[in-house]
Amino acid sequence: MVKIAVFASGNGGNFQRIVEAQKSGEGKGYEVKVLIVDKESAYAIERAKSLGIPYYFINPKEYNTKMEFEEKIIDILKKSEIEYIVLAGYMRIISPILLEEYFNKIINIHPAYLPEFPGKDGIGDAYKARASKTGVTIHYVDSGVDTGEIIYQERLKIDPQWGLEDLKNKIHEIEHRIYPMILTKLFKKGE
Repeated sequence: MVKIAVFASGNGGNFQRIVEAQKSGEGKGYEVKVLIVDKESAYAIERAKSLGIPYYFINPKEYNTKMEFEEKIIDILKKSEIEYIVLAGYMRIISPILLEEYFNKIINIHPAYLPEFPGKDGIGDAYKARASKTGVTIHYVDSGVDTGEIIYQERLKIDPQWGLEDLKNKIHEIEHRIYPMILTKLFKKGE
């Protein structure tokens, strides 16, 4: 069983889905040991409480450098014996400190079909561009922004009648379906 930490900055919908899949037996080969959040107001904290998952709010403003901030995170991860990091709406660039410690062991989900619409607002960018299609990408994290090796992608044809909220909902539906499925494919081998 691969021990994972999920990192989130906001709502935590993907975090909840990953945990629920694990608990139901749909998600196999992994166990969510801890949630790391960088925003005190992140709703993911409430989800962690209701799911019985330990969580840590690490305030980046309490540290002089990003290096100190990520060293604190690494300390928590080591104490929890974390093998992989799964990003689920974590809105920070991962620095070389964490990248080196977890080389090729940080996975991200991005709400666009990379390399299209990288960055922090993949859904909004696709919508504003009036793209005819977008999608979701699961990839390894490297030193670039949404440039790591792609693990899995799924396309979504955009209905021209959809508003931004419709598009967000469709993207989240795909994310919630594929993230536990892909984590299971990656980690079930190790059982």
